[in-house]
Amino acid sequence: MSVIIILLIASLSVAGLFLGAFIWGVRNRQFEDDFSPPMRILFDDKPAAGDNADPGMDSIPNIDPNPSNQ
Repeated sequence: MSVIIILLIASLSVAGLFLGAFIWGVRNRQFEDDFSPPMRILFDDKPAAGDNADPGMDSIPNIDPNPSNQ
């Protein structure tokens, strides 16, 4: 029975710490970012090196339609 009381105190202490950290973050304006979301949509993400998800026209081989005209 004493283990339940110890765990209850420990869990309430951890919850209180998280609540305190959240209130501190709100008071210090850690969650207010009015600039980034509207500006983020204006810039394209740079593709990673070696990313061939959309190769475009670069992957089409150059095939001569009339190979007999050499």
